Amino acid sequence: MAIIIKSPGEIDAMRRAGVVVASILEILSKETKAGMTTRQLDDIAVKELAKCGATASFKGYGGFPASLCVSVNDEIVHGIPGNRTIRDGDIVSLDFGAIVDGFHGDAALTIGIGEISHQAKQLLEATRASLEAGIAAARPGAHLSDISAAVQHYVESRGFSVVREYTGHGIGRDMHEDPQVPNFGPPGHGPILRKGMTFALEPMVNTGGWRTKVKKNRWTVVTADGSLSAHFEKDIVITDSEAEVLSPWELNCPL
Repeated sequence: MAIIIKSPGEIDAMRRAGVVVASILEILSKETKAGMTTRQLDDIAVKELAKCGATASFKGYGGFPASLCVSVNDEIVHGIPGNRTIRDGDIVSLDFGAIVDGFHGDAALTIGIGEISHQAKQLLEATRASLEAGIAAARPGAHLSDISAAVQHYVESRGFSVVREYTGHGIGRDMHEDPQVPNFGPPGHGPILRKGMTFALEPMVNTGGWRTKVKKNRWTVVTADGSLSAHFEKDIVITDSEAEVLSPWELNCPL
């Protein structure tokens, strides 16, 4: 496994990509309303991406047909935008990627529409906080699995389960670089984290069991037991001390 160490110039490009992704996710989080279709959200993302002069990471990737992934309720990741109408009480995961100056940014968040259930609120809060726990563990000299263990410990301490069949990943000139970054596992294993390593950390958390299945469209991943799922993701770079977030979507993003 060869983990690419990014140069300062490459990290600057990734910051620019991260800002584009974060800004569009913030717009989408504010625009998403009951009565909209998931395709309308993709249309907004495409329009905003053009304003930024950036390129979609997802469109055409492995044949994916849209620029934005929109996953609703029991859908975990890779939801294809279409005619589905968003309703009050839904939770909606928005996963978006952009290419700027040859480098990818990739981030995700899950929002509640109208009045959501108490369980859904707890799920969103726990998933978001587990991402922050993973980021806090990403320090030079730590092992890669220290990130995984931090996420799993936080999620399971709140009574939820972490998806095991889909993971975070390295990121840079390619959207998916080595290594995979699981959201579970014991600490103290895997590569030692070094300054200049860049990762997309992305806990996917379910209210029920961790097992998944894929819909007939061969893209959309759902919980095997029909339980709710949430997804939060940020890109980070390892520094001399705490990790730097390259896609800071937290500004004014509602749960």
